[in-house]
This record gives sequence, C-alpha cells and structure tokens, in this order.
Amino acid sequence: MSTGIKSSRGADLYDRARRVLPGGVSRNAVLRTPHPAYVDHGEGCRVTDIDGVTRLDFSNNMASLIHGHACPEITHAVTEQLSRGTAFMMATEVEVEYAEHLCSRNPAFEMLRFVNSGTEAIMLALKASRAFTGRPKIAKAEGAYHGVYDYAEVSQGASPETWGDVDRPRSVPLVHGTPQSALDDVVVIPFNDPDRAIAILDEHADDLACVLIDLMPHRVGLNPAEIEFVRALRDWTTKNGALLVFDEVITFRTEYSGLQTRYDVTPDLTALGKMIGGGFPVGAVAGRTEVMDILNPQSGRYLFPHSGTYTANPISMTAGLAAMRKFDQPAVARLNALADRAKSGIQEAIRSSGVNACVCGAGSMFRVHMKEHPPRNFRDAYPTPEETRQLKALIEDLFNNGIIIINTGSSTLSTPMTETEIDALVDAFRSGFAKIAASS
Repeated sequence: MSTGIKSSRGADLYDRARRVLPGGVSRNAVLRTPHPAYVDHGEGCRVTDIDGVTRLDFSNNMASLIHGHACPEITHAVTEQLSRGTAFMMATEVEVEYAEHLCSRNPAFEMLRFVNSGTEAIMLALKASRAFTGRPKIAKAEGAYHGVYDYAEVSQGASPETWGDVDRPRSVPLVHGTPQSALDDVVVIPFNDPDRAIAILDEHADDLACVLIDLMPHRVGLNPAEIEFVRALRDWTTKNGALLVFDEVITFRTEYSGLQTRYDVTPDLTALGKMIGGGFPVGAVAGRTEVMDILNPQSGRYLFPHSGTYTANPISMTAGLAAMRKFDQPAVARLNALADRAKSGIQEAIRSSGVNACVCGAGSMFRVHMKEHPPRNFRDAYPTPEETRQLKALIEDLFNNGIIIINTGSSTLSTPMTETEIDALVDAFRSGFAKIAASS
C-alpha cells in the first residue's frame, strides 16, 4: 500500500516549526520532502505518525533503540525511577550497578566514566588521550563520523574537490569557521590502507596523542575494517606511545562485547553511546585503569577534571541497565541471524533486478550502496550524482510503502523484530530495485 505523506496536519505543523526552529527541525536527519513526518507513538518495531500511518522502523533512532519503542521492561523500570526523582547532586546506586555490568561484558573495560552522548564520549576520550600522553594531535580515518566535536568531525564532509591526494588526505572542515588550529591538530588517514596510514602517522609520531578509529564507520560505508589495518594501528600506537581509541558508539551492538572482539585487538579506550542508554541520552568511555585514572581526583596522576550536570542521571542509568541486561548473548545472536537473513534476501533482490547495488555490514546493521561492490574506504563509498538519485528514490519508495530506514541506506534491527518483519523489508527492497531497473 502507498503511505505517502499528503497530510495537511504535517504541513501545518511544519509551517509552525519553521517559525521557531532553523529549517523547522532540531536535527537535519528528520527532514523530508515536502515536510517531516511527525510521530504520534511507537510500539515495538513500529511507529505511527500523526495521521495514523504505521511503518516498520529499521532506523531505530539512528541505531540507538536496540529493543525498539516502548520496551515494557525499560518502561517499567524508568516509570518506577521517575517517581523517585530524575537527577540529583548525589551519586546513585544504579550508576555503580550499570558500570559493573558494562565492565563485565568486555575485559578491556577495566574502568568506565559516564557522559551524556556519543559525542561527549568521543570528546572525553580525545581529551583524556591528550592529558595522558601530553601530546596535542589526534589521527582519524577520512570520512568517519565521530560526533560534532571540532576535532572529531574533521574530514567528515570531504569531497573529491577538497580531499586532496590519497597519500596525504587533507584535514577538511565540516563547519564554516572551524579554526585552522583545530585542522592542524588532526591527522587524516585513509581507511583500510595500512601502508599509507602508517606512512602518514610516522610523520607525526612525536605529536600524536591517539589514533581514533571506528571499526565499521557508517559514513565510510558501513563495511568492517580489515584485520590487517586494525592490527597495524595497534602495533604503531604501542610502538610510538600513542593511545588506540575505538569508537563503538554504534558498533557495540554487533557482539555482546562489541565489534572489537572480532579483531583480537585491545584498545586503550572505547567510546560507547546510543543503545546503552535504553532510549535515553547517554555515553561512556571505558578502558584500562592506567589511562582512566587521570580522571580520578584522588589519584596521584589526576590530569583531567571532568563532570556534567546530567552525567549518570538515574533515568539513563536505569533504562540503560535494563536494556543491556535484556540484550544478552542469545539476544545478540538472534538479532545477528535476522540481519544475515535480511542481507541474503537483499542480495538476491539485487541480483534478480539487475541493478548495480550491494549490501554490507556486520552484526545487526547493514547498508545498501548503489554500487556493484562494497566500498573499502570513504573514497570508494562516495556516491556519484546518479547513485545519489537512485538511493534517494529507493529510500522514498520504501518509506511510501511502510518501511523506514536511515537516509544513507542503512538499516538497524531491534529485538521485537521477527522473520516476518525481515521478509517485509526484503520485499520492499525488491520492489524498489525493480522500479530503479525499470527507470534506467
């Protein structure tokens, strides 16, 4: 059935929104043509908009809702905590319980500090790396998204016109007005290219505090990092006295202990966020005690004063603990198997349609590219104008037929999903690919 947005309620609401919000929204990701869809409620893996149209939700608020919407266990736990208070100038027992639980999931998480978002987790990890090493620079992969911190967002918006030579990628600002000093302190390396990456890192060996890497960066293509690349970064950072920082804000869902357990490589610090909040804002940095101790005011090496008004608030802690306890090893395995079913079905739909497309990903996340082969790096993943047009048409077709995915072509699963929802997604992709083939 067609569920295209024709509602005057949505149009009227958007007219109101544009009077008080830049662009009519508080985050650009919800923009659609002619206006955003406005949600009324969500339940499980479905959301219903203000006009009564219900859709399957494979975006899950940008991968943050591992149990979908209004999960009963989370709702019950949070409702109980609400009656006791939402934030205090005191520590809470649930903060300790939740830290214990997260640390129990991965032996590399010797100690942990909570923050309020994935962006804050990256900020803390980078600042901690500088404090620990006494060095100013960070290195990151070209095109990778790590939140909205000046240093972390460098090269995120690079393009063929700005990104420079592959042997020496430029530090490209995302936001107009980014200080040159910030750009100068970010070393950009190509993803999945250990030889070029190490050659670049060697030029800055004495100044690098850390190498920041997402093992399956969304903006780079959502294709897992190759083991040789990750091991090369670990060996280089160990040899040169820099820290290795993993961004698992999105990828922690792929395995019970995070995607890093597939690599047999132990980082010094790991940034977490999104799903560990159980639907509420949260972030965390976990790592080895020697590094984390610089945050400890009672330590002999206290170098990094850190606090935050809503850090470790009991609502986020309660929701997160309930969510992660529910996302146990059997739940992880079941969701990953559903994702494998989806990818296989989408690949078959691509083959039968004859369009140039591919699907890649790991765990309970995957992404469709309008390219014949999965990209190895950001430059491979960068879409042509025709690929952009085709993907936009595909996403719009899915939406009009009751399926929500992320506007990059990515999908994330939630535990309320079954084979029925997966097969509905595959059928919708099959229909969308057939339309693209017919229009080519």
